[in-house]
Order: sequence, then C-alpha cells, then structure tokens
Amino acid sequence: MEIRRAENRDIPAILRLLNEISRIHHEGRPDLFGVGEKYSEAGLQELLTDRERVVLVAVDEADTVAGYAICILQTHEGERVLRPVRTLYLDDLCVDSAFRGHGVGRLLMEAAQAEARRLDCYNFTLNVWACNEKALRFYEQCGMKVQKIGMEILL
Repeated sequence: MEIRRAENRDIPAILRLLNEISRIHHEGRPDLFGVGEKYSEAGLQELLTDRERVVLVAVDEADTVAGYAICILQTHEGERVLRPVRTLYLDDLCVDSAFRGHGVGRLLMEAAQAEARRLDCYNFTLNVWACNEKALRFYEQCGMKVQKIGMEILL
C-alpha cells in the first residue's frame, strides 16, 4: 500500500468514499446529517490545489484508492487566552470497506501526522462524533487522546 498526495484522477473514488461517511453519520445522527455529498467534484478539485489543505490517498499496487485523508492546516493566533499554534486538523478520513482491517487507516494517520511534523505543526487534531464508536476506538488505537468534549441538550 502506498500513501501519496491525491490527484484529480482520484476524485471519483474520494467522492464514493465521502458518500460512505455521509451514510455513517446519517445513520448515527439523522437529526443532524442528511445523506449527500460534502464536496462536489469541482470542490475537490479546488481542495487539491489549496495550500492550506493536505489530501492523501492510500492506493494498492493497481493504483486503486483504498482510502483518503483530508486535512486542513489551521493557525490559531490572536486569541486572548489560547497560545498561538499551528495545527493540522483531520477533517475527513475513510477507508473503503473492502480494505478495512488491513492497516490502511493507520497508514493514512501516520502519513498525515508526518505531514503535520513537516509543516512544523504543534499538534494533529480531529473531531469524531460520539455515535461513530468504531471510529472513536480506531483513533484511540492510533494514540489520539481526548482534547475537549462537546456536549448538547436536544430541545
């Protein structure tokens, strides 16, 4: 398995996987998530050229996309009580169901963290929905620790 920067030819596979994530979120929180595309083809093309984004794909020997990671470079400055830091935020990660359980997600996480180090980031962060217990366990197995907790009361 190889991890590389995503290219325009990877967009159809990324769109398909984004729909998988959309369904998982909709099943877990239909009150918040509809089923649909987070990005359009044009939106993904724009992401691939955005200097503040890191889009990685895992591909097998036939160059089939097995998974992707979309990260956003964030700089937190000018906030009164928080120290200024550069963060690489994992906005989305998905592994094709045919490749799950074979270490693809871990390879994507390691590659994204390597990008964070290369970009001189202080940390590598993500958000995970509490209803997505498999993802939560996976991220914990990758060494992620709780940074903050969001809470709600439905009205």
